[in-house]
Parts: sequence; structure tokens; C-alpha cells
Amino acid sequence: MARLVRYLRRTLICSSPPSISVRNPRICVHSYQNPNFSMSRKFLSSGSYVSEMRKSAFEGNILRLIRSEIQSELDHSPPLQPEDRFGPFTVDERPGEQWISLRRKFGEKEDIKIEATMFDGSVPSSKSTSSDPEDVQLHITFIVNISKGGDGETLEIMCSAWPDTIQISKFFVRKSSKRSPNAYIGPEFEEMEDELQDSLYQFLEERGISDDLAVFFHQYMKNKDKAEYIRWMETVKSYVEKK
Repeated sequence: MARLVRYLRRTLICSSPPSISVRNPRICVHSYQNPNFSMSRKFLSSGSYVSEMRKSAFEGNILRLIRSEIQSELDHSPPLQPEDRFGPFTVDERPGEQWISLRRKFGEKEDIKIEATMFDGSVPSSKSTSSDPEDVQLHITFIVNISKGGDGETLEIMCSAWPDTIQISKFFVRKSSKRSPNAYIGPEFEEMEDELQDSLYQFLEERGISDDLAVFFHQYMKNKDKAEYIRWMETVKSYVEKK
């Protein structure tokens, strides 16, 4: 790049038309009040040109790499059309976001909404005997909101989805009014009596929220992770291409 810059500067200077001072030295004295003005203007012009060339080459390299990465992802394993249902739930993909939403009605009064993140953590696989850093169990957080009627109260259950099982971490009733940051929201789920824990898992399972949902989430998020990555690269590419 440095050699190209030097070459361009020499080319610009050498290709300039001969000045009047070379053809007629006597006119030179009257034609230039500042002999450095022409050289300064020429230097600024060539510097600006080189700067534009550098910018163009930089952007061209970025575009080449992004296009190559997009094509590689599409050739290796293109994202599938996302599922729009899971059992009785409708699924909202929420393109461009790190969450998806599931909704359903249960019985005559209950409105159930589930919001799940993309992968947000991992732990070493308990079945692994290798030191491979990729041999892990990925984690997904999801929150279940169950409301009844229009009183504004919602049962909120915070959960984890591991590859083949769900795990409850906390649950409480959220009031319609703004909750105080110091409000008591109950103990950790694991601190409760075993019978109460079992009954809440059964409560969720009756509403279609079971280990099968964990399996669905992991399959869905693998696909969404790839789709969002490609969508993000397409957005960056479009920005760089703007003139």
C-alpha cells in the first residue's frame, strides 16, 4: 500500500501540465505572488485522492470478507424457515431481536405468554470426558407469564431450558401497579418443599410447558442464531455499500 501511495503521488506530480514559469521565466515573477501556493494545492489534492483510495480499498476489503462469510454460511447450512407453532402455542420469531415469544389460551380465563432468549450461557457437559471447550450444554432463559381476566395480576415463572429439560428458578405474582424494587418475591425455588416443587412442574406440564419445550427451544435457537448472524452481516454490508 505504501508503494502504491508513493507511485500515485509521483504520477500526479509528473502528469501535471508544464507551468508558465518553465516556458517563460520572465512571466513567472509576475504570475506567482507565493511560489509555494501551487505546490501546497497540488499536495493537498493528491493527499485527498490517496485518502479516498485508501477508504475505497478498506471498504472493498470489508465487503469482500462479509460477502464471503455470508456465502459460506449459506453454503454450509442455510437457516431453515422458522416454525410458527409449537403444540398449542403460536410462535413469534421477532426478527432482529434476541427473544422469541409464544402465546396460547388455556381454559376460559388463562392467557399464557412465554418469552425466551437466544443462547445466553453454557456449562461443561456432565457426560463429557474430554477437554474440548465446545463440549458444553447451552443455556436458554425463558419467562412464563400467566394472567387471568383483567385484574392485572400475573403469575411469573422464571425458568431455564437445558438441551432436554426445563428447570424452574423462581416464581411470584406480579401486581398490576409498579412493583417496588424492594418488594419480597419469595424464596429461591430450590429452597421450597419437594412436593411444592413437583406440583409446580405438573402445573406447567398441564399447560404444555415441559421438557419437550426445552428440546424445541434449543432446535429453534440454533436456527435463529444462524439467521440473525446472516441478517446482521447483511445489515453491515448494506451500510458499507451506501455512498
